[in-house]
Amino acid sequence: MTMKPSDRSYAVERTEEEWKAALSPAEYQVLRQAGTERPFVGEYTDAKTVGTYACRACGAELFTSETKFDSHCGWPSFFSPLAGESVELLEDRSLPGRPRTEVRCATCGSHLGHVFEGEGYDTPTDQRYCINSISLTLRPKGEPAAG
Repeated sequence: MTMKPSDRSYAVERTEEEWKAALSPAEYQVLRQAGTERPFVGEYTDAKTVGTYACRACGAELFTSETKFDSHCGWPSFFSPLAGESVELLEDRSLPGRPRTEVRCATCGSHLGHVFEGEGYDTPTDQRYCINSISLTLRPKGEPAAG
């Protein structure tokens, strides 16, 4: 996996006050403070709707239902993001002795979750993008993008 720098500018930038006004307290805690929602409580954990998952903070398209799979981990899991630069990957050393790879929205820099490799899932990439439901909005196929 390619790691990208965290000190970049984003197409969508807001002050922290603007983010707080635009997001609920729970959304802000996950998306802007790199929090994690509790497992098995998110609205998209078991979703089977065909469509596109977008960043709840800025609306950028991130994942499709075609790459979603049931990993039984308690959060929505995808084996790859949309093609191109929809997400950025950053080294996360917030847990002592357990380095991880953080997944952020490449459009606004919001925290989405983490990606893991080599867990043995039967997917084309052997990757599990473990994403917080609260960081996503599902657009069912056929519905226009917000904006």
